[in-house]
Amino acid sequence: MNLATALLDVRRMDEADRLSVAGGMTIVELMENAGQSVARELGRRWSLRPVVVLCGPGNNGGDGFVAARHLAKAGWPVRVALLGSRENLKGAARANADRWPGSIEALHPDALGTAELVVDALFGAGLSRALPASVLETLDAAAARKLPIVSIDVPSGVMGDTGASVGAVAAALTVTFFRKKPGHLLLPGRELCGELTVADIGTPPGVLAQVAPNSFENDPRLWFGDLPKLRHDGNKYSRGHALISGGYPMTGAARLAARAAARIGAGLTTIAVPEIALPIYASALTSIMVAPHAANADFPALLDDPRITAFLIGPGAGVGEQTRARALAMLATHRATVIDADAITSFKDDPSALERAIKGPCVLTPHDGEFGRLFDAGGDKLTRTRNAAVRSGAVVVLKGGDTVIAAPDGRAIINANAPPSLATGGCRSSTSAARLISRCPSTA
Repeated sequence: MNLATALLDVRRMDEADRLSVAGGMTIVELMENAGQSVARELGRRWSLRPVVVLCGPGNNGGDGFVAARHLAKAGWPVRVALLGSRENLKGAARANADRWPGSIEALHPDALGTAELVVDALFGAGLSRALPASVLETLDAAAARKLPIVSIDVPSGVMGDTGASVGAVAAALTVTFFRKKPGHLLLPGRELCGELTVADIGTPPGVLAQVAPNSFENDPRLWFGDLPKLRHDGNKYSRGHALISGGYPMTGAARLAARAAARIGAGLTTIAVPEIALPIYASALTSIMVAPHAANADFPALLDDPRITAFLIGPGAGVGEQTRARALAMLATHRATVIDADAITSFKDDPSALERAIKGPCVLTPHDGEFGRLFDAGGDKLTRTRNAAVRSGAVVVLKGGDTVIAAPDGRAIINANAPPSLATGGCRSSTSAARLISRCPSTA
């Protein structure tokens, strides 16, 4: 997979730093480059004004001391407040604290003084505990005064692997290093980061492949090369034939999915509907073929056409045995199948029946409520989506403002660019169906 949009969890980021040091860099150099990049990014966005740098007891605090030194050198009025004592700092963080020529105040809301800008260098992405009271009080005081906050790595209190917050305050700007982390894209972390920029601190490029990332940010560079290319000698059958099960009386989402399949490039799209719904579908769809079926027994015959390459069932299908049976019939063909919405919920009493039936390419597209009817809904979003993909043998698309797409082999993609306008009935379902169908033509 293209590594251009790779995300690094905390363990892999630590390993990247270790490999950088093994390759000849020092922690002092990495910290110097990190702090200098924070000062540079801050200077690009704000004019000179009083700034306070809040430093923590670890390497994140060390980055803060470097940033403070470079800001002061550039003429900024800088104050530094530290959580804990200088004597308790270790390694490169202590070395950079000793290089700070000014005074160091104790971390407290009073340390904000007359500052008009705050640098949050308290805790980085590896935080796994609640924030100390003095940190919460100081950050809350900064937020109450509406002071712009520049966070180093992540806003203090955001967990780098999950995006979970333990009291974080929203930043105006977050400067991270080498690569983004999952917590920068997963909610609520994404909203707390504000503007996010990734700085180059000299990590050797070859390190990325060595740490073997398995999480990625959604981007055309990941999948564009895998999309089937149109051929001059192609025809409608070589471009794939999608069959969608349309329900009644809820017809909107299935129609959206059919239009999406056609628009993204399926050579043929058929929507199978109950006879009573034929006028509704036929009058609303033009290039989509509408196939009525008078009885449940008619439905399996529609699946026998070998030219059909992908199926979708779920949007508006209704929850019950009929939808469940149709989903199982689709899966029994071992052809590409999207199971969505009501089709997911139809297996809530026996999720293992769905898992046993998945033998070919399959995509499950639940939102959080549907996900909880089939899988363990506890834990962070990235982990539980991965676990569900491994357990089911399907690609699982856990929808939301931070949609996670996970494959059974452990790879996962986080989509962080969907507009809030997609929070309407049917939109995410039709998009998921179209993406699968576009990658499953008969010639692929």
